[in-house]
Amino acid sequence: MIKGYFMILNQLSITDQFKSFCTHNHITDMGKAIEYFAVFGGIKIAARIEQPIEEQIEDKIFAKYKYLRNDIGEITMGNNEHHAILSAIAQGDRRTNSAFRKLKISFNDGIEAVDKQCSRRMLKLEKSRFALANQEFNEAISEKLFFTTPFAHFWFAFVSPVFKGIRDGNFEEALKAWENNKAEFTSTVFNQLSHEVLKNVIAKSDDRIVNIGRYWDEKISIDLIATTKENKLILGSTKFTNSKVKKSELTKLKEIAKQLNLEVDTYVLFSKKGFSNELKSLKGENLKLLTPRNFSVISQ
Repeated sequence: MIKGYFMILNQLSITDQFKSFCTHNHITDMGKAIEYFAVFGGIKIAARIEQPIEEQIEDKIFAKYKYLRNDIGEITMGNNEHHAILSAIAQGDRRTNSAFRKLKISFNDGIEAVDKQCSRRMLKLEKSRFALANQEFNEAISEKLFFTTPFAHFWFAFVSPVFKGIRDGNFEEALKAWENNKAEFTSTVFNQLSHEVLKNVIAKSDDRIVNIGRYWDEKISIDLIATTKENKLILGSTKFTNSKVKKSELTKLKEIAKQLNLEVDTYVLFSKKGFSNELKSLKGENLKLLTPRNFSVISQ
């Protein structure tokens, strides 16, 4: 853990960070918990969810910039290249090669910095789950990176790129960037937490998850792919949008399964706003529909 103005809980798992956040702030509304955790997760902070999140961002982060930058300096070890790589990862598609190309640095130099940040538990390297998807390994497919704390991800995505304005008390550019990207940004955390929720949901049955991750290649991306102790294959999607998920999302997953020649036992859909009546009518043993209310299983 990195101690400073805020204690950065980078030694804790994403589940333990979420539990800590909900417990510390006495949050029972899981929709609000996810929204605020995406920004303040991984630090000990008194978040006031009754206030608009933009006000909390201004008050708790932007206005405290001069204190927080010292904590962030510990993350980057004062290394400008590390700082630039972390910002490129936070603002991009999380692929290592994309970040290195953006900065015009070699793969060897870039991956050395990434390895250093992984050893400090600020980044976590993720590989496409070729084996789970019954596909041959393809070394041309870039690895992806997660920040181990949502707060660090937020900082390098929205504070670091416009730090001069924030330092001088001008928050307009940073808030505009947040407004334009907050849905996609929050979706990353929603996806991470969804994996943990599914583990708990399956564990309540006689089965359990033994492997879980994500799959991507040049054309296909799967939010969630998992196998259980009983050798059942699960395929899923996670949607943190303000509209209900429709049957077309299930159809899309089934088409992907067909392309990859996968025999799926259970489809799992996570949605911020719930599901269409048509989709709810299909719910059963082979289709699980989960919303933020189900996230209470990892909040206590």
